[in-house]
Amino acid sequence: MIQELDSVVLTTDIPEQNLERGDIGTVVLVHQGGAGYEVEFVTLTGKTVAIISLFSTQVRGIGEREIARARMLA
Repeated sequence: MIQELDSVVLTTDIPEQNLERGDIGTVVLVHQGGAGYEVEFVTLTGKTVAIISLFSTQVRGIGEREIARARMLA
């Protein structure tokens, strides 16, 4: 189960927030026992890009054999 302060991976694009599938964020609040999450997305230098509420289907935990990748914001 995903908990507060866990890193998560976005499973869908959120174009209005300039977020793409695969972006990594941090859970700052768990809604209704895991039905949804408040997630903060930041640049690699720590600048907040977005803090948004997402359904549990829009994020997933990070796997042991995954590696992060950088991309430029539009």
